Amino acid sequence: MTTSALTAGKVEASTDAHGITTVTFFHPSHNSLPSRVLTDLADTIRQFGQDPQTKVIVLKSGGDRTFCAGASFDELQTIETKEQGEEFFSGFAKVINACRTSSKIIIGRVQGKAVGGGVGVAAATDYCFATTQAAIKLSELAVGIGPFVVGPAVERKLGTAAFQQLALDATEFRSAAWARDKGLYADLFEDQASLDTAVQTFALKLAAYAPDALRAMKRVFWEGTEHWDTLLLERAAISGTLVLSDFTRNVIQKMKG
Repeated sequence: MTTSALTAGKVEASTDAHGITTVTFFHPSHNSLPSRVLTDLADTIRQFGQDPQTKVIVLKSGGDRTFCAGASFDELQTIETKEQGEEFFSGFAKVINACRTSSKIIIGRVQGKAVGGGVGVAAATDYCFATTQAAIKLSELAVGIGPFVVGPAVERKLGTAAFQQLALDATEFRSAAWARDKGLYADLFEDQASLDTAVQTFALKLAAYAPDALRAMKRVFWEGTEHWDTLLLERAAISGTLVLSDFTRNVIQKMKG
């Protein structure tokens, strides 16, 4: 593990002439998410959720293959106390809650596999497009943690039965077609060019709608989740404790080689 692994990664945002703001996160290790990137991503989503020039947000990651590998294993190795663990996992809570409370509709663009927290990020968007390569896996139980923080977002989008299947079958990917059929993805595309065309077309359509109507619909979509401000932080505390177990430390050490 190197310090550069924790300081690498970035979040960028740009708004075009139509009021479409594209928020892009990137990390060289399969778009994994260390604390710094999680914080920047949550802050950026909140910022443009309040930006009067922004009509719709597109949330995407950089690179060609993996959408998001979830939690940074490099950072998980450095956690030594429950407080540090809770602080790390609360980063995912902040991103999900930023998406949830944003007044703007958020379109997800998933170009490849999503693992763990990456599935949670996709589930926190309001409408999500993906490629046929965008298989998903909740791998947390396999490393001794469990998908506690992202669970509410995943269960809300896919349903309880599908969430249970993902959570318990923690070593296996489910296909992008399975994720579409369960409601995570609205549509699938064979390549990224087709994906980007669909995302842009839909974003332009939303940008032409009445802003007040979109804001009202956003509130309706997320009714009943107001308690997530506290719920997700409580779930982060559970993960923050479990990450200290010998089981988890041994698994991460083996995976890091």
